[in-house]
Amino acid sequence: MSKTGKFADLFVRKEVNTDMFKKTGLDKTLSAFSLTTMGVGAIVGAGIFITPGIIAASYSGPGVWLSYLVAAVVCSLAALCYSEFSSTIPLAGSAYTYIYAVFGELIAWILGWALISEYLFAVSSVAVSWSAYFQNILAGFNIHLPAIFRAAYGTAGSPRALFDLPAFLITMIIAYLLVQGVRESAKVNAVMVILKIAVIVLFIVVAAFYIRPANYSPMLPFGAKGVIRGAAVAFYAYIGFDAVSTASEEVKNPKRDMPIGIVSSLIVASVLYILLSVVLVGVVHYTKLNVADPVAFALHFIHQNWVAGIVSLGAVVGMTTVLIVMLYGGTRLIFAISRDGLLPSALHKLNPQTHVPTINTWALGFIASVFAGIIPLTKIAELVNIGTLFAFAMVSLGVVFLRKDRRFRDLPKSFEVPFYPVIPIISFLACIYLMLQLASFTWMMFGIWLVIGLIVYFGYGFSHSHARQNEEK
Repeated sequence: MSKTGKFADLFVRKEVNTDMFKKTGLDKTLSAFSLTTMGVGAIVGAGIFITPGIIAASYSGPGVWLSYLVAAVVCSLAALCYSEFSSTIPLAGSAYTYIYAVFGELIAWILGWALISEYLFAVSSVAVSWSAYFQNILAGFNIHLPAIFRAAYGTAGSPRALFDLPAFLITMIIAYLLVQGVRESAKVNAVMVILKIAVIVLFIVVAAFYIRPANYSPMLPFGAKGVIRGAAVAFYAYIGFDAVSTASEEVKNPKRDMPIGIVSSLIVASVLYILLSVVLVGVVHYTKLNVADPVAFALHFIHQNWVAGIVSLGAVVGMTTVLIVMLYGGTRLIFAISRDGLLPSALHKLNPQTHVPTINTWALGFIASVFAGIIPLTKIAELVNIGTLFAFAMVSLGVVFLRKDRRFRDLPKSFEVPFYPVIPIISFLACIYLMLQLASFTWMMFGIWLVIGLIVYFGYGFSHSHARQNEEK
C-alpha cells in the first residue's frame, strides 16, 4: 500500500446504518425522564456547592450569575448540536462516535481519548470533594479517620495525609452499583437527584430572607473580562450533560428522548445555578467567598447551622449522583471505542445477566479510585474543562459536515439545530474562545495526555481498527 493510502487510512470513517440501531446488546430501559435526571445528576453536583464562591471571589464578584449564564449559553448551543447528532446517530460513545462517522478515525480517537480524561479526572476530583464533605459530616458526630487516610499525600492543610480512603471507597462502591445494571443505577440516581434539588431549593428559600442589597455593589468589580474568565471556570459546573448522549443505545426511543433529556437537563441545571449564585452573593460579600464550601459557609454566616448540616448532606448526595453518571458515561465511551477495535476487546464484553460491560466498569472505577486516593484535588481537576470544551467544539463543527454528508441525509432524525449553520459555527468559536481562557499548565497537561493517546493508537488501535479492516476487504 502506498504512503498516501496509509495516510488516508487514518481518516477512515465509521459506517452508520439503521440496522445498527436495532440490536446493540445493551438493554433499552431508559426514558426521557431517566435521561433528564441523569443529566441533572451529572451537572448539578460538586460544581454548585464549590464553584459559585470561587468564581465570585476571584473573577466575577456579585455578577457571578452572569458567568454561569455565559457558560449556560455556550453549553446550550453545544447541546443543540449534540441533540441533532444523538437523534441522527443514536449509538453509544457520544461525541467520539459522532466524530468517527463524520471526520474519521484519527480525529475520533483524539477526541475519545480527551473525553476519557474528562470522565476519569471528573470522577476522581468529585470523589475527593465527596470525601471532604463526608468527613465534615463525620466530624459533626466527633468521628475522625486516622490522619493518613483523610487525604492524598501533598494535600494542603493535611501534612500527615498519605491516602484518601473515603474517595477510594466511594468510587469502588459506585462501580459496584453500575455493574448491577443500568436500570438499578438509574433508579438510585433519580431518587438522589430529587433529594439534591430539594436541598438546593431549601438553601435558596432560607437564605433569600437574609439578602443585603449592598452586597450587589459593585456588580462587576473585575469588569467584563472577569465574567468571561469566570465562565471558563464555571464550565466545570456544567460538565456532564454530554454523558447523557453516551446512553443512546440504552434509551427506549432515542430519536425523541435524547434531545429532550439533553436540553431539559441543561435548562433545569442552569436555573438552579443562577438562582443559587444570586442568593449566595446577596447574603455574603463576594470577597469572603473564596472557600471550599461557600454554601455551607453562607448558612453559618447567617447562623442557620441546622440548614448548613442539611446542605452538607445534600452535597454528599449531589456528588454521589455525579459519580454515578460520570463513571457510567466513561464506561460507555470505552465500550464504544473497544467495539470499534481501538482498545482491547475485553473492554466491550457484556455480562449476559446485566448486559453491562463489567470488566470495563471495574477497570475505569479502579483507576479513578486510585487517582482519587493518591493525587491532590488541585492536580487532578486540571484536565476536566479542556477535554469537555474540545469535545463540544468538535461536535458543533461536526454538525456542519453532518448536514452536508449524503450518507446521513436519508437517516430519520427527530431534531435539527435551528438557524443552521450559524448556531453550530458560533458554538464552535465560543468553545475555542473559552479553551483559550484556561491556564497554560492545563494546556501542557492536555498536550501530554494527547501524546500518550497517540502512542496507544499507533501501538494498538491502528492495527486493530475494525473500520480500517473493513476498508481493506
